[in-house]
Amino acid sequence: MQHSLFDRIYLAFLAILIISFGFLILFISYFAKRSLISERIETLSNEAQLIAKQSLTSYLEGKINEDDMAGFMDYYSDMLKADIWYVDNSGNIIAKSNRKTTEKKPPYQTSGSSTETTEAASESAYAGINADIPENIYKISESYQLDESFSLVGDFYGVFNTDVISVNMPVNYFKDTESPSEPAGALILHASTTQINDTMNDIMSFSLIPCLVIIVIAFSFIAIISRKIIRPIKHLSNVARDYSEGNFDVETGIKSKNEIGQLADSMEYMAGELSKLEQYRHDFVSNISHDFRSPLTSIKGYVQAILDGTIPPEKQERYLNIVLDETQRLTKLTQGLLDLNHLEIYGPYLKMSDFDFIEVVKSTLNTFEIKCIDKGLAIYLNNHAENTIVTADQTKIQQVIYNLIDNAIKFTPSGKRIHVSIYETNDKLYVAVQDEGIGMSEDTQRRIWTRFYKGDSSRGKDKQGTGLGLAITKEVIKAHNETIEVSSVEGQGSKFVFTLTKAKQDQPSHTGQTEILISNKPTSQ
Repeated sequence: MQHSLFDRIYLAFLAILIISFGFLILFISYFAKRSLISERIETLSNEAQLIAKQSLTSYLEGKINEDDMAGFMDYYSDMLKADIWYVDNSGNIIAKSNRKTTEKKPPYQTSGSSTETTEAASESAYAGINADIPENIYKISESYQLDESFSLVGDFYGVFNTDVISVNMPVNYFKDTESPSEPAGALILHASTTQINDTMNDIMSFSLIPCLVIIVIAFSFIAIISRKIIRPIKHLSNVARDYSEGNFDVETGIKSKNEIGQLADSMEYMAGELSKLEQYRHDFVSNISHDFRSPLTSIKGYVQAILDGTIPPEKQERYLNIVLDETQRLTKLTQGLLDLNHLEIYGPYLKMSDFDFIEVVKSTLNTFEIKCIDKGLAIYLNNHAENTIVTADQTKIQQVIYNLIDNAIKFTPSGKRIHVSIYETNDKLYVAVQDEGIGMSEDTQRRIWTRFYKGDSSRGKDKQGTGLGLAITKEVIKAHNETIEVSSVEGQGSKFVFTLTKAKQDQPSHTGQTEILISNKPTSQ
């Protein structure tokens, strides 16, 4: 059975909650039990000292006998709900309590009390105690330390059938106030862990109910939140299915600003771009057909006119030159297509070297001198970098500069200027080509890197362009692991900025140099 995303989230949260609360309960139980055991040990230790002072001293001084001592132990045993043993220095168990749970009486101070305590001697303090307790503590454990204060939790060397808390408290006896204390054995108190276990069960019961309530409340909130998340995801899934079927007019209807809303906006943007795909294909076919048909039509017309005698022999050379120009145009277009396909599929073959970028820019700009003079444009070179030596493929970077300047000249009206600016940051050289032309819309800025794309403004003004220059430019920059960006405002011009990596060497500084390489005033040349 395949579970939905909602089911998986629900089950995951269920597992997390159960594991978390289980760990929390175990953690609380463990430390609560340790605390209760520590508190019980401390209580037994304090009571053992009290018993030693109030009862054992009288026994050691001979004021009471063993039976009376046993009576005292029964009394304290009932009070403490614990078995009490008195062991002498030789390890002999002199007296032990036989606690009765039905009545609680103080021990009699006379020897007649021994009759009643003797009648109770057959009763064991715990149902879990073994019937035959050795008369000497060393028969229970040969390594038992009477003269040390310590506590144990367990069956006390197999004496008990259940776990007990055992406390060993050494006893010291003072014959008189002037004599030093003498060891007088030890008191051993055994308290059952049943009460602690009952307390722990109560804690578990009290903890379980709030945990269950919290889990139920948490699951209610999880269900609400999950449905709020899953519902828009399911809706986006249905919208994506519509997009896959070619229906790009469907809107997500999600206007939130969270991650789901951002995903919805991205899907709508994707649908908008996909809806333009057919138009892109149509434009591609239209552009390439136009670019091939126009020169072929010219070639065919002029050759036909020469053959049928429409063009006289004395004018044939002129028209043959036109045919040659059109042929070169076709060759350029075809070569551009081949170069772009090679760049996109295999990437360019780069011949990396170190060269002075300033010199490349100047030599490239010189090729546009006649065109700029004819159109009345001025080109300014502004260098703000101290080191203009870069590591790149000189031929392909020159092609990038050529394409960007050529593009700027096409879209810049007569009398305006073009600025080529160079500046540096750390190990990068930034090159900006900015014109004062017609600018571009945001949609055009996204599409200019597409092969054969031409803005409407260039279609009527410059039919010699192939629409491949910027596409090739971007591929070359991409192959160098550099970046190229465009910013433009309609009516105010465009600015292309790309980066180059500086070489690891110094060169003479050109900082602050501003040169007018080409003037829009022919008379000044």
